[in-house]
Amino acid sequence: MPRWLPRAMVLALALIAAFQLGSWAFHQLTGLLINILIAFFLALAIEPAVSRMAAGGMRRGLATFLVFLGLTVVTAGFVTLLGSMLAGQIIKMIEGFPDYLDSLINWINETFHTHLKRVDIQEGLLHSAWLRKYVQNSAAGVLDVSAQVLGGLFRLLTVALFSFYFAADGPRLRRALCSVLPPARQAEVLRAWEIAVDKTGGYLYSRGLMALVSGVAHYILLEAMGVPYAPVLGVWVGLVSQFIPTIGTYLAGALPMLIAFTVNPWYAVWVLVFVVIYQQFENYMLQPKLTAKTVDIHPAVAFGSVVAGTALLGAVGALIAIPAVATLQAFLGAYVKRYAVTDDPRVHGHRGRRGGPGVLTRVRRSWSARRPGGREQP
Repeated sequence: MPRWLPRAMVLALALIAAFQLGSWAFHQLTGLLINILIAFFLALAIEPAVSRMAAGGMRRGLATFLVFLGLTVVTAGFVTLLGSMLAGQIIKMIEGFPDYLDSLINWINETFHTHLKRVDIQEGLLHSAWLRKYVQNSAAGVLDVSAQVLGGLFRLLTVALFSFYFAADGPRLRRALCSVLPPARQAEVLRAWEIAVDKTGGYLYSRGLMALVSGVAHYILLEAMGVPYAPVLGVWVGLVSQFIPTIGTYLAGALPMLIAFTVNPWYAVWVLVFVVIYQQFENYMLQPKLTAKTVDIHPAVAFGSVVAGTALLGAVGALIAIPAVATLQAFLGAYVKRYAVTDDPRVHGHRGRRGGPGVLTRVRRSWSARRPGGREQP
């Protein structure tokens, strides 16, 4: 046996063991790494406000605390208003459920000439096996829901803590990263950091403007129809439609449709029509103008990045995909050499006419030559 063979076998086994251990540790820490990634982008989003307050003489820790306090107060107020609205509407729907059921039964009896009664339907539902099974499953799922709520609160606390440290100790973190790099690499890292801050802030700025426009538009519609809680619903639609990519608009429109249905069923239809029309207006008119100077990426690239981010990291990837791709595009744009484009009609999508007449001209000449007495034109 060669002398190097035992050492090679031990080294190969050690590498396999290290790979397995690293893979196991990575899968165990995936949740923590995703939370750190969310916290990093959140810190980039609030960096302009913290830097502006720190430039005025305020300590970065205090400035970060004030920014987080403002965000917490606004979020808590919005959730409180939304919760009170939902509770009131749920109570109203439960109180009015017998009337809705009576109207539905009357419509079925008149349309299909049946003799249904509300008492029979209620007794059938109360004694049905489906209802008993649903109640049992709901009772068994209470503990799972409670565990998910506690896990969500812990995750939110983790993200808030990491983002606070990233924002408050931003200069120290940049110095720590640059201290292990040569000067040339330090300039590139600082440039990438600055681009990430600009693109993330620009993305949130454009989304905030579109949320404002969307909220005002939906508020005007709901207020004109007399739907209750129109201001809160407008804020709901604006925030959810802009900060939940791809399906946010339709998810946000479900709640106003439900509230409008309690006023008049036709109002829910009108809300759905307005949501669809406004989505097209936003996609083709509003969004390209607002994001041209902030994010500046092609709509197809944005859609592809959202799909890729969703496939990799779920909802988190969909949320951070656009600013991440915009940052990468802007950073690589500084190192890609560009040339002047030649003045060719094919650049603009027009086919050039070279090498003889076109197809239509040749067909017309051939047809003229076959006709009796026809003579091909020069």
